[in-house]
Amino acid sequence: MGWWGFWSCLVVLGLALGLWQWERAADKRDYLARLAAAPRIEAPAAAPPSGSQLVLQGEYLAEETLFLDNRTHEGRLGVAPLTPFRDINGRIWLVQRGFLSTGPSRAAPSVETPAGVVTLEGRWQTAGESAPLFGPNREGNRLQRIDLSAWDLEPTFAHPGWLHLEQGPGHLASWWQPSVVPPERHLGYALQWWGLALAALVIMLVGARRQARSPEPVSIPSKETPR
Repeated sequence: MGWWGFWSCLVVLGLALGLWQWERAADKRDYLARLAAAPRIEAPAAAPPSGSQLVLQGEYLAEETLFLDNRTHEGRLGVAPLTPFRDINGRIWLVQRGFLSTGPSRAAPSVETPAGVVTLEGRWQTAGESAPLFGPNREGNRLQRIDLSAWDLEPTFAHPGWLHLEQGPGHLASWWQPSVVPPERHLGYALQWWGLALAALVIMLVGARRQARSPEPVSIPSKETPR
């Protein structure tokens, strides 16, 4: 029973993890399809859908710039400037402007910000759940993760999310990618898990067959000396 129970658990685990990776691949394909079909919206009044291509006209609030810490791009270490932006209708948006190389220095970073009315275009990302944070989020003008509550603005941000700048004044080298792991990699993981499940099934059946063929030990009665 121990043999069957152990290997059965491995088979079920492999099948379940393979199915999970298969579903993740399907989710990634749907996500990339939504990005490809995302609308291009100019100065939206309502909250735009995640992945939309937005066009905004207005001016940066340069003095409110903070920096997303610990970014890497092409083997370099740096930060990503996060600058609030007031559009021509008075709504406030957060703009992630790209990668700024700083190296290992922990000095307070700074970046030049265009003045006056400019036109920006980029990809909108709706704020969602983020990984747990250990310790304070803000250290000086650096943030460990994007959190709109780090800014005390009046009025506050128009919508929960931020614009990843792709074109326009103030744009730096783009580092953000909407999908880190492609669907093909998830499919590869699924096949690996199912292969391990198949191997465990074969081992379970072959081992059980050998155990069934092996003869049971015969007990020899002990001889007692007559008195």
